[in-house]
This record gives sequence, C-alpha cells and structure tokens, in this order.
Amino acid sequence: MTESDLPHCPRLIARALRPLPPAPLGLALTAFSRRLSARHAGMLRRLGEYAEHAVLIDPTDLPFVLRMEPAAGPRITAHRRGRAPAAAARIAGPLSALTGMLHGRYDGDALFFSRDLVIEGDTAVVLALRNALDDAELDLAGELAALAGPFGAVVRRAVAVAERASGLSLHREDLMNGAL
Repeated sequence: MTESDLPHCPRLIARALRPLPPAPLGLALTAFSRRLSARHAGMLRRLGEYAEHAVLIDPTDLPFVLRMEPAAGPRITAHRRGRAPAAAARIAGPLSALTGMLHGRYDGDALFFSRDLVIEGDTAVVLALRNALDDAELDLAGELAALAGPFGAVVRRAVAVAERASGLSLHREDLMNGAL
C-alpha cells in the first residue's frame, strides 16, 4: 500500500472545512468519544499508564489536527494545522489510512512501513492506543447509527453513501456486507 493508493479527502472539501472553527468539532468529538468509552468500557483501561499521555491524530488531508487526552474522559480538541499543542506522540496520515486502520481494512504495521502513516514521539503510547482500539473492535458507522436512535436506518444509508463517495472505511470490514 502506498499513499497514492489510498483515497484522500477531496481538496474542495478540505478547503470548505478550513474556515470552520475547530472548537465545535472538538466538542462533538469529545462527546462521541465519551459515548464510545462508555459503550466499550475496557478500551480506556486497556491503555493502562499510557492513558495519561496525549496523542496528536493528524489526518494530513484535512486542515486540522486532533489532540486526544484519554484520561480526561477522553477529551478531543481540534486545532488548526500548525497550531497544535504538544503531545507525547503523533500519528499522521491520510484520513482513509486512519479510519481504515481503525476498522481493520488496513494493517497498521504495513501502513507504517510503507510510510503511509508517520509516528513521532513515544511510539509505546501509539502502540497502546492501537491495541486498545483493536481490542474494542469499534465500528464508527454502527456507533453513529446507535446514537441516532430511531433515525439509525437513515444514518446507515448516509454512511454507506459517504463511504462509496469518499473511499473512507466507516465500518468494520468483518461485518457482512457492511451491515451495521
């Protein structure tokens, strides 16, 4: 896998996101990540001592970076590119690589060795995070559908359309036919 093989966020969308304020994105991601943590209680425990370390998640094809603090609930803050605060580690790559790794579509080691993902700082923190997420077997599309309650079916269809249009992996690969 090379970065040229991975889908990238269309530049038009990335440009459209640029003027948006990062604070509301951070608040929404914090609320979503806390819901995930409640539904998958072992995920944060699996981090052990590394839960105290912040990680920068840098989707290189988007105009912002995310700083995740697992021990804070977890808390995710969004920052403009170039203005991110310090963190123990940074994992960077196209959004498709990051979501694909989360959902089992791409192997994290292969992405790292092909240089599609870059890891800086304390690699033990990133490894602990990856292992915790792998063990939780998260399915972002399923979580969003569950959050939508009676509108879950609408969310499922919207996610399927977004997946086809963007090339992003928004559901676990091991779910039959992308069922949520």
